[in-house]
Amino acid sequence: MTETALTVQQIARPNGPARPGHFRFVESPVPAPEPGTAVVENLYWSVDPYHREMMDENPYGSFELNTPLEGRTLGRVLASRAPGLVEGAIVFHRKGWRTHSVVRPEEATPVPDFAGVPLSAHLSILGGTGLTAYVGLTRIAELRPGQDVFVSAAAGGVGTATGRLARLMGAGRIVGSAGSDAKAAYLTEHAGYDEVFNYRTGGPVADQLAKAAPAGIDLFVDNVGGEHLGAAIGALRRRGRVVRIGTVGQYDTAGRPAPVAFDHADVVEKSLRIEGFLVADHRDAQEELYAFAVPHLQSGRMGLDETVVDGFERIVDAFLGMLRGENLGKIIVRRAE
Repeated sequence: MTETALTVQQIARPNGPARPGHFRFVESPVPAPEPGTAVVENLYWSVDPYHREMMDENPYGSFELNTPLEGRTLGRVLASRAPGLVEGAIVFHRKGWRTHSVVRPEEATPVPDFAGVPLSAHLSILGGTGLTAYVGLTRIAELRPGQDVFVSAAAGGVGTATGRLARLMGAGRIVGSAGSDAKAAYLTEHAGYDEVFNYRTGGPVADQLAKAAPAGIDLFVDNVGGEHLGAAIGALRRRGRVVRIGTVGQYDTAGRPAPVAFDHADVVEKSLRIEGFLVADHRDAQEELYAFAVPHLQSGRMGLDETVVDGFERIVDAFLGMLRGENLGKIIVRRAE
C-alpha cells in the first residue's frame, strides 16, 4: 500500500476550453476508515463529457472549487469498518478523481464478476456509458427491429455502445458521424455501423446524412446537438424520434451556441418526438442491461470500445484529450502497476 494519496481538484472556472491550469493534484496521507466507512484503493477511473459541463457555473450542478472532484470509479476495498463492504471486494462508486476514497455502504456497489468480461467493462458498455445507450434505445426511443438509426459522435463512448447495441437489437441501417476518416473506418469495421461520414471534411451534415441514408431515418441518437440535430430532424420519417443524450459540441466553448436551424413544421407534420433523459433516473435498468449485454460479451458477439490511459497522474490529460476527440470509444484511466 502506498503511503501517499493523490486527489484532483478544480481550482478555476474556464472561460472557453478547459486547460491543465484549471486543475491541481493534492497529496495527503492515505486515509484510515472511520466507523461505518471503508477505504477504497481505486483501480479504474471514468472521465466523461458531463464533467466539463460541471466545471462551469450552471443551474444543473457544478463542481465546487478546491475540493475533490466526483467521477465514476472502480476500486478495491483496502480497509473496512462498514458492514457490507468486505476487504478485497471490488466496488463501484462516484467518489473518483482520487487514488483513495472513503465511502459508506450506500455510496458503493459491489461489482459483479462475469466470467470472461474485463473489469473495465463496468465503466464502459456495462457502466453508465452503456446504460445510457441502452436506455436511450429501449425505454426512450423504443427501437423496433428493422428501424434505421443515425448517431452523432458515433466514435465516443455512448456512440460506440449505441451502434453495437442497436445492431444486436435488430436495427436496420445504422449511420453515424465521426470526426476523422480513421474513426469512421473503425466504426464500420468493428462497431456495427453500416456507414459513417466525417462531419469535419465532407461538407454540410444534412447533405452527408442524405447521402448516407437516402430513404431517411426512424431514430436519431443525439450526442452533439447543433447542425447534426437540424439535419436529423429533416431526415426523420413520420413518427420519428430524437433521443437527446448530450451536447458535447458546446461543452468546451465560450459563449452561447448558435441556434439549431430546422423546419419547425416538420415536428408537427411528421409527428416527431424529441425527448431527453438523465441516466440517473433509470438505474433500475441496470439488471436489464446485464441480462442483454453480458451473454454477447461472453460469446464474443460484442466487443469493447475503450481507450485506456495508464496512470492516475494522466487523468487530467485523458479528460482534456477526450474533449478534443482523441479517444475512440469510452476513455478510461487505469492505475499504473
